[in-house]
Amino acid sequence: MQIQDLPYPDPGVPDARSGPRFLWWLFRSQLGGQLKSLAWGLLHFGSVCVLPFCVGLAVQAVVDRSGTRLALAGALLAVCCVGNAVGETFLHRTAITNWITAAARVQQLLARKAALLGSALTRRVAAGEVVAVSTGDVEKIGWFVEAVSRFTAAALTLVLVCVGLVLYQPALGVVVAAGLPVLALAVLPLLPRATRRADVQREKAGRATELASDTVAGLRVLRGIGGEELFLDRYRRASQEVRHAAVRSARMWSLISAIQVLLPGLLLIAVVWHGVHLVRDGRIGVGELVTVYSSVMLLTYPLRHFEEIAMAYSFSRPSARRAARVLSLERATDTAGSLAAATPSGDLYDPATGLLAPTGRLTAVVCGDPDAAGRLAERLGGHPSEEGPSVLLGGVPLDDLPLDSARTAVLVQDKDPVLLSGSLRELLDVPASGHVGAEEALAAAQCGDVLTALAQGSLGAEDPMDARITERGRSLSGGQRQRLALARSLVTDPEVLVLDEPTSAVDSHTEARIAEGLRELRAGRTTVVFTSSPLLLDRADRVALVDDGEVVAVGAHRELVHTEPRYRAVVTRETDDEAARYEREPAASEVDDVLDVLEEIEETA
Repeated sequence: MQIQDLPYPDPGVPDARSGPRFLWWLFRSQLGGQLKSLAWGLLHFGSVCVLPFCVGLAVQAVVDRSGTRLALAGALLAVCCVGNAVGETFLHRTAITNWITAAARVQQLLARKAALLGSALTRRVAAGEVVAVSTGDVEKIGWFVEAVSRFTAAALTLVLVCVGLVLYQPALGVVVAAGLPVLALAVLPLLPRATRRADVQREKAGRATELASDTVAGLRVLRGIGGEELFLDRYRRASQEVRHAAVRSARMWSLISAIQVLLPGLLLIAVVWHGVHLVRDGRIGVGELVTVYSSVMLLTYPLRHFEEIAMAYSFSRPSARRAARVLSLERATDTAGSLAAATPSGDLYDPATGLLAPTGRLTAVVCGDPDAAGRLAERLGGHPSEEGPSVLLGGVPLDDLPLDSARTAVLVQDKDPVLLSGSLRELLDVPASGHVGAEEALAAAQCGDVLTALAQGSLGAEDPMDARITERGRSLSGGQRQRLALARSLVTDPEVLVLDEPTSAVDSHTEARIAEGLRELRAGRTTVVFTSSPLLLDRADRVALVDDGEVVAVGAHRELVHTEPRYRAVVTRETDDEAARYEREPAASEVDDVLDVLEEIEETA
């Protein structure tokens, strides 16, 4: 796989049982690129380490006044220089390719998992952690994957050089062969502590990222309640904790680096001291001493890769563990889709709660617990957070359909929809049936003032559809974001549309117009609205009350208000005293007053 061939047609099925297993799976998945990097690394490191032999041969040739051997040494030196240049160039190329392709593979896996889990992902993993894994963590994972081949090449080169020195000059080669393993393994006792400190730093950095993400997402609310300084202090403390952890981690790595410099220096001193005595005794030549001395100096270069692989593993292990945690998540009910790809039609029925949404009707669902309403909305869309019987659409279990078909049939808009940055035209450019145009959807969602605000805020945008929407629509109010999200859902025109509190942030007059527009535009299509707004409930063909996980009452809104105390308590927010008064004096109930107000709003709308 080359960079220009990305993305992968299929990133594969990862081994997400643990961080190390995930790293090993990534390495095996890119075995071809790793072998290329290993081959070029051996050429590069081998050419570097053969240079001292060429220099020693040239020095000895000068001492012996041999022009032939001097020419041979020069030719060998030129070949080594060419091999060094070619090897380093292609080693860098293949290493960077391995790094980028590994990071891209992880990002594709994370994107696929996010698409598979849908909104259930952020219920099980913090959004900030998902962001941290898909940005900084993938870089660290890619770093370790590409460093493995370079480390292997460096280790093999060290072994070959030690064997060559022992054969070339046993008296000094044995000293080098005995000293190099000590140099390579001397830092091992420090690695566990360095790894623990790196883990702490990564953990604190992840918490700071989550805090920053949550703060930015809620900045409008924080400004409204004057809580900016409070959250700024929290982030400042979290940032300082990250800094202290980074300093502690850096101290340990600086100690490891110092040892990697000190020990080779001591080995070099030992080789020179012993070699000088051997030269004085006439047991070796000057050229041989120069060869061994130069070899020890140049061996410090591949030795650095021992420190690098240790550092890369220490930083990538917690990142791989976090990535494996996300990739190991599974849907509560997940099948491969035993049925053929199709978009069924008919009544939507949930066996777990007994909720029935007749085909072609607008069904409103009242649920006193907002979290329970959100979970039920996910179930209706085929994204259950808990195991249970599958929702049926036209008698067909959604779990038995391929995931793409199930999501085409049932679209769920949650209570906090996300608007991606870009133009309004791009926002509404979604997979759709083609039966509902953008203008119709925007009109039904009452987005006229939103278009005006976007056009005024976008310089040079003559057409409101070309107006720019900032990240997550933060320049818009909550009601404006809700209406644009509703318009996007209406453009899609699915067989079944499930809306969770689509008008909770708009005023009553706008809500009444949205209720009427939604009813007209979705005529003949199945729509389920989770709401406690009397304006939407009064427009519904059918209202169901869900209490304690099951449907307890079904009927028209005005009927349920008068006959079902639990329904009335949720819709009118009445107190216990008001409920008792209603039981004593139903004609004087405030419910009738509420209905009168609704009728007035309808007339003005």
